[in-house]
Amino acid sequence: MANIKSAKKRAALSEVRRLRNRAVRSTVHTAVRRFERAVANSDAAADNVATLREACRQLDRAVTRGVMHRNTAARKKSRLAKKLTQHA
Repeated sequence: MANIKSAKKRAALSEVRRLRNRAVRSTVHTAVRRFERAVANSDAAADNVATLREACRQLDRAVTRGVMHRNTAARKKSRLAKKLTQHA
């Protein structure tokens, strides 16, 4: 554990950031899982598009918050869109 005051502050801040990043990442994973489940159950196409839109929204939000790199999010969105068209 850190002994210097500024190092203690940094450790506390990084813990707060870690928890926030974890929450954002969890939200992204949940949105992606919901989309994949909807496509697998072959629900109505409109519902699939809505869940895809929500998943993309969560990915973009993660990028904005600095949790995920923009290219990673773009790759994931591309793969999700591909799944949608294959199951349509």
